[in-house]
Amino acid sequence: MADVDIAIIGGGLNGACIARDAAGRGLRVALFEQNDLGSGAAMAGSHLIHGDFIALERGQARHVRAALRERDIALRAAPHLVRPIRYVMPIHAEGRPPAVLRAGLFFYDRLAGQSGLPRPEILDLTIDEAGHPLKRSLGLALGWSDCIADETRLVVLNAVDAAARGAAIHTGARCVWAERSDTWKLTILNRGRREHVTARTLVDASGAWTRRVAESVLHLPAVQASFAKISQIVVRRLFDHDNVYVLQNDDRRMIYAIPFHRDFTLIGLSERVFDGDPATVSPGVDDLAYLCTAVSRYFRELVIPADVVHAAAGCVANESGEGFVKMNRRRGEAPLLTVGGGATAGARRLAVQALAKLSRFFTPLPAWTEAAPLPGGDFAQESFDDQVDDARQRWTFLGEHHARRLVAAYGTRIDQILGAAKSMDDLGPRFGDDLTGAEVRYLMKDEFARFADDILWRRSKLGLTMSGQDRDALAAFMAAA
Repeated sequence: MADVDIAIIGGGLNGACIARDAAGRGLRVALFEQNDLGSGAAMAGSHLIHGDFIALERGQARHVRAALRERDIALRAAPHLVRPIRYVMPIHAEGRPPAVLRAGLFFYDRLAGQSGLPRPEILDLTIDEAGHPLKRSLGLALGWSDCIADETRLVVLNAVDAAARGAAIHTGARCVWAERSDTWKLTILNRGRREHVTARTLVDASGAWTRRVAESVLHLPAVQASFAKISQIVVRRLFDHDNVYVLQNDDRRMIYAIPFHRDFTLIGLSERVFDGDPATVSPGVDDLAYLCTAVSRYFRELVIPADVVHAAAGCVANESGEGFVKMNRRRGEAPLLTVGGGATAGARRLAVQALAKLSRFFTPLPAWTEAAPLPGGDFAQESFDDQVDDARQRWTFLGEHHARRLVAAYGTRIDQILGAAKSMDDLGPRFGDDLTGAEVRYLMKDEFARFADDILWRRSKLGLTMSGQDRDALAAFMAAA
């Protein structure tokens, strides 16, 4: 008998969502990620969950409708990670005709149905707060509601929920060899130890590593897919309100300027065809220049590469926004499922499709993730501020910003970090402004964090503000723990 029903290679959003879905259906699951959860494309994602308004001009109404439905599911499942926000698209003289944009937005709103989010509107930028940081030549804008999300935490919490339902989540574990018969026999290099695992089915969710995994590990032809490098930059905050700017660039691509962790603005995405080693992907000088030039077409404050305080890049399948699920099956041999691509909003749905493909090999079990909250998300979206107030009343030593950060990351699981603490001193050493030993121990024990960067860049974005001295102290604390 095989050790597990499903082995998954890759701990990005697709892999974590499949692990969660499968474990919740009672299947035995093991996930193997060679680095850290969410350390690939999710690190350079847009942090947006939306229906891709501009996809309508490509005739992809069905895709947009599905993405909007998934947006609403994500908002209910993770109200701490997924938050409604107003999107603002200034109408640029060199962009798409205003009448076309208005018609598209009307159709987009119809596709969204009864979402409960505010309806679209035409904004007068001479009086609306969204116009304050923009060039005076921009007079009107379209405004509508979509969502913003912490993408790397979405990956982590899907893995946390998968583990709670019985999945084995292995980080720092690389699959180096696979033999195929009526089961898969995998050789795993797990934190320096060689281990062997057998599985009834194998899911390759390694993303940009799919080609390498197929050729060097599975010894099969790679799934035909092209890849793109995506890049983002972070600069000091360009505006004092919580709107996402959707900016039409002169190459007809959309660039986003997003409020990011209180004091910063995230600008993305640059996208370029990529055909190299995904482990070497990094934002180049040309990517930084492209994003700075694009955003400077709109903002009064000129943005230059010297303003960049952080940059990230990742490699994604250059496919449709719906992603792909491809089965490789031979008579008498265990099946292989390759899953890749797709937008953030569609990962849960892609996992459902993957399990549907595999259902012929297991006792059919019903889909369940549509109505199930992610860990910490068992409260109503509109009560987020109440959660923050409740936390401050219970733990009176919490400041407003600290409480809001904790609720936004952990939701109702904040109690597992703060417990019976009566003061900050009860939470152990502090790293930076408010990262405490208690939070670090929780992240190591329950969220698979191993190194300082796992916490500073994937379970939070505290790396933006933490000093080098505090980073060294955090690394020493984790090594000792």
